[in-house]
Amino acid sequence: MERDNKSTVATMEFLLLGFSELLCLRVLLFFIFLIIHLVTLAGNAMIFMAVVMEPSRPPMLFFLCQLSVIELCYTLVIVPKALLSLIAVDGSTISFIGCVAQMHLFVALGGAECFLLVAMSYDRYVAICQPLHYVAVMSEGLCLRLAVACCLGGFAVALGLTVAVFRLPFCQSHRINHFFCDVSAVLHLACTQSYTRELPLLAACVLLLLLPFLLILTSYVCIAAALLHVTSSVGRGKALSTCISHLAITLLHYGCATFMYVRPKSSYSPARDKMVSLVYTNITPLLYPLIYSLRNKEIRRVLRKMLRRK
Repeated sequence: MERDNKSTVATMEFLLLGFSELLCLRVLLFFIFLIIHLVTLAGNAMIFMAVVMEPSRPPMLFFLCQLSVIELCYTLVIVPKALLSLIAVDGSTISFIGCVAQMHLFVALGGAECFLLVAMSYDRYVAICQPLHYVAVMSEGLCLRLAVACCLGGFAVALGLTVAVFRLPFCQSHRINHFFCDVSAVLHLACTQSYTRELPLLAACVLLLLLPFLLILTSYVCIAAALLHVTSSVGRGKALSTCISHLAITLLHYGCATFMYVRPKSSYSPARDKMVSLVYTNITPLLYPLIYSLRNKEIRRVLRKMLRRK
């Protein structure tokens, strides 16, 4: 019996329906998102190489380098399968193990990014509220420990969520109305109608979305309080300009993630979820390097230096 269960799991497949309803637009969408994917990979790879080639890296550049690596992995986990679903007539299949791995990596990388945004907000807090102690506090060792903690935290929460989701019985159709193994879409296939199946997702949302958001909010409340004591409008504007890029990325990331996962079960809509996920997994990773290359002076300086060297 145990052998039969293992063989069933090993041979089980899910069918990703993708965008099978968009018969006329699929080819156009394929080329649009293929171009976006390639530009995203090039932009994040360029930032990563520029920071790595820089001998002296301030903490913010170190965190931006990690953010670029996360975005590179994030898009490679989701986008190729999404592009395949756009050209497949009847959807694309994915094995049980492949679905588990994709969900775990998707949640883990997204969670690592949530924690990394907290680390970046702490960096801004120390830079503005404790400028004289900035170099001593934000040491290379602390930055490295924060980076490792972000990744381990994201992967630990993702592992718990993924195990909880795939322990549920899937006695209905294995047709996932999505272009990847999203948590909400897979939960929709579970046999049990009890609210307990939503508890792992709720716990993950608290740990990956609510808690980091509250920490970021605390950092910016302290920053705002410190800026109230700055008499010079030039100094206040200069301090705020260093936070704009981080704030923009935080709003993009948490806005899309909250819309996708923090909502009542009755409002679940596969078509709407797919469109929001398409923006979340394709457009936002493209905007991140654009926001930082346009708004961050250090990134612009490093990129110019790298291009001159080339």
